[in-house]
Amino acid sequence: MTQPIKVTIWNEYQHEKRNPKVAEIYPNGIHGAIGDGLGSSFVVRHATLDMPEHGLTEEVLNDTDVLLWWGHLAHGDVDEAIVERVYNRVLHGMGLIVLHSGHFSKIFKKLMGTSCDLKWREANDKERLWVVAPGHPIAEGIGEYIELEAEEMYGEHFDIPQPDELVFVSWFTGGEVFRSGCTYTRGQGKIFYFRPGHETYPTYHNEQIQRVIRNAVEWAKPSTRSYPAYGHAQPLEPLNG
Repeated sequence: MTQPIKVTIWNEYQHEKRNPKVAEIYPNGIHGAIGDGLGSSFVVRHATLDMPEHGLTEEVLNDTDVLLWWGHLAHGDVDEAIVERVYNRVLHGMGLIVLHSGHFSKIFKKLMGTSCDLKWREANDKERLWVVAPGHPIAEGIGEYIELEAEEMYGEHFDIPQPDELVFVSWFTGGEVFRSGCTYTRGQGKIFYFRPGHETYPTYHNEQIQRVIRNAVEWAKPSTRSYPAYGHAQPLEPLNG
């Protein structure tokens, strides 16, 4: 019998404490809503900025198969030592799902090696997320598109490396488009960036958005392959001379 996937949801948990509108939409925090959307198929824990070591201790990360990351106000407050810890775990096979404004997080920028900057507008744009890789497991159970009646706009150019695979492309009322579902591998870890999820909209209560995140967790889980050996190596065959 396969073991359930162990998921840690990291949320800086700042907007919910400062903005009554966000607290009304997400009374248990954005992390709570994302966790509820995962259902009972996974082992879920939560971690937040204000916890010791941001809730991402060595013990927690070593017991995490897939880490979800939501941040916005407090990217600069995340300790560099914790970023390095997460980075090393991704290289060793932990999956990472970066959500919405997490594009500007230290960990995502470190893994991408670019500014990860973009255009944005908060004006109740309709967002239509088109599935451009219908055979990808992250799009399983999703129709031709997901439509969100109101969301923050993100627009190109999005300063990221060319994705390994592009799963979703968004269109907004103002005419902009955006690469909104991007996959990468770094070391042995799989990474998925998923755009929707501005804090003043109930996006994480949307069943299709929840389905995509569940699919992404399944996709990003670690493989059982051993970590490669590096450094000085003995020859496999006898050397002449």
